[in-house]
Amino acid sequence: MDALSRSPLGLSTSQAAHALGVSLGTIRRWSDMGYLESYRTPGGQRRFSAEQIEQFLVTLQRGAQEPGVRHKLAS
Repeated sequence: MDALSRSPLGLSTSQAAHALGVSLGTIRRWSDMGYLESYRTPGGQRRFSAEQIEQFLVTLQRGAQEPGVRHKLAS
């Protein structure tokens, strides 16, 4: 992740989606389901910590080889 992503405000939904290689809808769904923790800015936008996104990416990469993980995240 680049220096811009280390903003004290965290990553936007778009930045998180780009980092994980998924759509905006997927990021929102994962956040709503509790897979990703986010907070809301006063304007109502979701923000994610860069560290959490990096850890989640590692988990996805490891889990991609385990049966059922991709199916669970896709549902």
